[in-house]
This record gives sequence, structure tokens and C-alpha cells, in this order.
Amino acid sequence: MSLKSIKKIRALKEEQLNKIIKSAWQDRISFEEIKESLGLTEAEVITVMQRELKPGSFRLWRKRVSGRLTKHKKLCEYKISNES
Repeated sequence: MSLKSIKKIRALKEEQLNKIIKSAWQDRISFEEIKESLGLTEAEVITVMQRELKPGSFRLWRKRVSGRLTKHKKLCEYKISNES
């Protein structure tokens, strides 16, 4: 992760962190939507989650979002277009 990303994450206020965490836990909010609304890339969201959650909660979240198509807009759109 770049120094710029690290500085951006450290500058976040508690209210912003809470919104990022809430959005990241939501199944229907993709990483692309998080980037559009909050300005953080997927890698930055993962870093925030790792820093702010307990280790067990972070592992549970990573396991949950790793195989979820809805967290990745392009994968979700690809699957929908192939089903048609």
C-alpha cells in the first residue's frame, strides 16, 4: 500500500470509519460503490477493516466477502449477463 493511502486512512475521522465499516459489512454494497461514495479503494477498505476490527471479526468478514459476487460489481454484472 502506498504512503498516500496510509495517510488517507490515518486522516479518517471516527464517523467516516464507522460508515466505511458499515458499508463493508453490507452484502449489497460493492467495493466500487464504496469507492464512489467514500473514495477508498478495495485495498484501503481491507486495511481499514483490519485496523478497526478484532482479529476474529476481520477473518470472518474476509471469509464472507471473498466469495461474494455482490461485493464486486464487475463480477456481478458478468454473471447476470451470462445467465440471460
